[in-house]
Amino acid sequence: MPPAGGPVWGAASTDLNATLLEWPAGNGPAEHVNEERDVLYVVLTGSLTLTEDGESRELGAGEATIVEKGSRRRLLAGPDGVRYLTAHIRRGGLEIKRL
Repeated sequence: MPPAGGPVWGAASTDLNATLLEWPAGNGPAEHVNEERDVLYVVLTGSLTLTEDGESRELGAGEATIVEKGSRRRLLAGPDGVRYLTAHIRRGGLEIKRL
């Protein structure tokens, strides 16, 4: 069974997280909402369909977009799969909060 896809590389600095992801055709991360960070997506190879708050658009190699925090998003790899880079302000570590 071929791999389902996902992260293949990642790096972080004090301020920034970057992740390289690969997905085979018809696959991608589950629909989700990032409530904390805007995210930059840069398609390196292949293509994907980005559905943001119910509106879909195609992104191909060399194209980039920013998805704002609070937007519901779904990414689905095109017929040749996709390889894309994401970048966003680094999230802080887990914090224990007193109630």
